[in-house]
Amino acid sequence: MKINRILIANRGEIAVRIARACYEMGITSVAVFSEADRSAKHVRYADEAYEIGPPPSGQSYLVIEKIIETAVKSNCQAVHPGYGFLAENPLLPEACGNAGLIFIGPTHQAMALVGNKTEARKLMKNAGIPIIPGVMEPLATADEAVSAAESIGYPVLLKATAGGGGKGVRVVESPDKLKSAFVRAEAEALSAFGNPDIYLEKYMVKPRHIEIQILADQHGNIIHLNERECSVQRRYQKLVEESPSCIVDEDLRRRMGEAAVEAIRVSGYTNAGTVEFLVDSNREFYFLEVNARLQVEHPVTELITGVDLVKEQIKIASGEHLSLKQTDIGINGAAIECRISAEDPETFLPSVGLIRELIEPSGPGIRVESGIAEDYDVPVYYDPLLSKVITWGKDREEAIVRMLRALNEYKIKGIKTTIPFHRRVLVNKDFISGNYDTGIVPQIEHSETSDYLEIAAIAATIVAMTDEQVKFTSTAQKTEGWKLSGRIYGGIRSIGW
Repeated sequence: MKINRILIANRGEIAVRIARACYEMGITSVAVFSEADRSAKHVRYADEAYEIGPPPSGQSYLVIEKIIETAVKSNCQAVHPGYGFLAENPLLPEACGNAGLIFIGPTHQAMALVGNKTEARKLMKNAGIPIIPGVMEPLATADEAVSAAESIGYPVLLKATAGGGGKGVRVVESPDKLKSAFVRAEAEALSAFGNPDIYLEKYMVKPRHIEIQILADQHGNIIHLNERECSVQRRYQKLVEESPSCIVDEDLRRRMGEAAVEAIRVSGYTNAGTVEFLVDSNREFYFLEVNARLQVEHPVTELITGVDLVKEQIKIASGEHLSLKQTDIGINGAAIECRISAEDPETFLPSVGLIRELIEPSGPGIRVESGIAEDYDVPVYYDPLLSKVITWGKDREEAIVRMLRALNEYKIKGIKTTIPFHRRVLVNKDFISGNYDTGIVPQIEHSETSDYLEIAAIAATIVAMTDEQVKFTSTAQKTEGWKLSGRIYGGIRSIGW
């Protein structure tokens, strides 16, 4: 069935991203917005837009009835959920089916199966895919958690069976802290997902977080599009992603790719999705979970493969066969993504308010996925993600240099953002070498002596000073901001690369 009109059940940069794919495919894009988002970028970019309720997401973006009602009212044939909000709620694809709408994603049965982490673990174990040691059923009480932890051995990880994004997750290193951590994780899971179920698995100390992008059509064809490294994360929230991974060689890529394809096959999954793994120091990998949606970090895969994942999603939902074979998928260069959020770069506390000035980076190898504009008032109600900067280079070094240039060019005035933090990551010696793991962010946060952090601080200071148009003079000559930037990069390169 040819799709001509799509309702985008989301907001911000991902809604703009989907609308752009619709434009290129000749499809009418229909946006929805809350009262707080009336002037938002995605509302202005889409072909049509409809208000769906008050600012709180529980009264607007999370109300399935309003999404379906608006899709039907606007004569849409399909609904794209983006990520976050309702993207992994199986009730949305079920409601779409009941209303005669196409859901651009997996079936509600497949989403429910892979979305329940304990059920997914059992499925993968039966399929012969390595899983992290742990319980196979939700824990009924804190005493059950204590017994399970004693048999597995500390440290352990408590995790919500539903949802993601680090909600309902607790690392427990000793028995005396387990019961209180269980109570907190259970309460957080109930609040975030409406489901308090918690399970327990062995906590892997400083692994690499590697995920495999897949595409699966409705005719049994499944391919993977290589890996993404997502180990730069804070409290289970990914901050920087890259592809290819520095630790994945051809053999590991093949084995993980085959495991990801099998995971998708046994779950009956269709459309785009991601199979996530943890990789230990011996390069042994273990199934973590399936993300039944488009990922925030999907652009890095697009840049190294040349595949437009949103367009492929729409084609698959239309019933088309995959036009790509596994042998068509290669790796061209390297790509890195930084998530730019409205947060204090030191404390990661939210920062909201009016964006008074916005200058986005551009130039060779730079892509910006943004949901903001000048004079936009960043609301308090939603995820703090403002935009994503993605850079491509012929190799990893060029991608890093381009990202540093992009972060230096990026100006967002009026609120605090995580841009300075990303600069610190990019000049960290372990990140530069590629020898890092999921413990890199705490190391960066607590390090005060690293030469690289000193350089990052100097760079951030100079950028701040040029932002305020402070004039440096020497023999009555003004030093231009671009010259200062060049000296910064030259200094970084001289000691780092």
